[in-house]
Amino acid sequence: MPGKVHIERDLTDVNWTRMKEIYESVGWMRHTETIIQRVFQASNIVALAFFDGLLVGFGRALSDGVFNAAIYDVIVHRDYQGKGIGKAIVGDLLAQLQSVSCVHLISTTGKRTVLYPSGIPKGEDGVSPLSQRGVGKRIFGGRGGT
Repeated sequence: MPGKVHIERDLTDVNWTRMKEIYESVGWMRHTETIIQRVFQASNIVALAFFDGLLVGFGRALSDGVFNAAIYDVIVHRDYQGKGIGKAIVGDLLAQLQSVSCVHLISTTGKRTVLYPSGIPKGEDGVSPLSQRGVGKRIFGGRGGT
């Protein structure tokens, strides 16, 4: 599938219905548009992945901006998986979190296999460390943190 992926960070014109469709494409059926809008607007870091202009994936993070951050809901539509889009989303989130010393990827048990072949260590409890000074920099090419 030829095409170009680009990441946007602005929720102003986001299509919440499309975001719900992406969640549903990977089996997450309990997320309503209202809930999706609420969690993304409450997140201080977001990344929206577009493939040839179509929203196909996203991720979000919460952070104190200094010491800690957690990445949540890295989702890529099932028809676009395996194209490096999830890696691009996490890479962009890490770039936005470059000054934070400790970043964790939070994943749902049984739903966390997509990114792990890239070298992210699996956490026993669905939490994997992605410190900018360590694995995140090596895997995603991010700049080192402070």
